[in-house]
Amino acid sequence: MTMVLGLKKIYHCFMDIQALENAFATYLRNNIHSDDGSHDLGHFRRVWHTCQRIDASEGSRGDLYVLLAASYFHDIVSVPKNHPDRSRASVLSGERTASLLASSFPMFPLDKIPFVRHAIEAHSFSAGITPETYEARVLQDADRMEALGAIGIARTFYTAGFMRSGMFHEEDPLGLSRPLDDARFALDHFALKLLRLPETMQTEAGREMARRKAELLAGFREQLVKEVLGED
Repeated sequence: MTMVLGLKKIYHCFMDIQALENAFATYLRNNIHSDDGSHDLGHFRRVWHTCQRIDASEGSRGDLYVLLAASYFHDIVSVPKNHPDRSRASVLSGERTASLLASSFPMFPLDKIPFVRHAIEAHSFSAGITPETYEARVLQDADRMEALGAIGIARTFYTAGFMRSGMFHEEDPLGLSRPLDDARFALDHFALKLLRLPETMQTEAGREMARRKAELLAGFREQLVKEVLGED
């Protein structure tokens, strides 16, 4: 009997999560319009899926309600990368998400909203807020994972185009005899930030996943430099 009740509880939780995900996606699709393709609905879905993968590898101990809401709304307030308030984007997103969950999603448990807010506030690199909960650490890892692997490569050069910066320095793409400057060259961002991300991951599962994705980044950079220098 206890096993049956446990299975029913898991089933109802799964159905609630599915319903909430559909509701969140519908809300974002109808109410949030952004021209930033690196922070679109696809990004939110991928972060949610990565959160689930990390949590499963870590023993499935996370609160899926918190991880789901934080994944879908962590970038609900978008601040351009070169804006002076960029570092406050996660705090503003946390505030707005807390208000939104309470007012527009009556099926979402009110007691979980503070945990969602903290996870969102702490996910950003530029905010400098230490993640205090397991869910906040998982979200931070999942969001940073988007900067690695094939998606990370695509996002890096997409953002460079968006910011009207160059792809790479023609004569010295690796910056061997010049200062690295990722505001001018997208490829410089690999060395300055992206290839350092695995060591910043908060969970062991996140670190392992990030290492694999960073290897792809490093391989891409090596091949790109060969082609740029005519050595391929």
